[in-house]
Amino acid sequence: MADFFFEDFIVGEVKTFGSHTMTEEEIVTFAREFDPQPMHIDAAAGAKSVLGGLAASGWHTCAIMMRLICDGFLLRTAGMGSPGVTENNWLAPVRPGDTLTLRRTVLEARTSKSRPEMGLATFRFELVKPDKTVVVDQTCVIMIGRRNPGARLA
Repeated sequence: MADFFFEDFIVGEVKTFGSHTMTEEEIVTFAREFDPQPMHIDAAAGAKSVLGGLAASGWHTCAIMMRLICDGFLLRTAGMGSPGVTENNWLAPVRPGDTLTLRRTVLEARTSKSRPEMGLATFRFELVKPDKTVVVDQTCVIMIGRRNPGARLA
């Protein structure tokens, strides 16, 4: 049984969830497997790049974000999937030793016209360093089951 339903996500609500500290080994291992660009697998190449040093792949940061979303609330939510990510921005490099925390903002919530048993919640997900630097900003819609599908919403 889910702990959270569509009705639990209030527009304007901001919450933070979990944290993950990146290691050099993790950055290089992910990059070698999935994004083997020089700035992600070699410190000297990273130093010569626009990133100014070894930096995690943006796709790696998205994977970390998804893990924090799942652990933070999604696995306890009456989730019904997602029609997709509408925007994703990589704003700052993520380096070994950086600790990232998930910040979630509910941007919009509406019931489905064609499927009244669910609502669609639009979220802004951000990964944030302790100094408040946002490294990834993503907007995503998630379909979430309603607690009482027959009830009218105000």
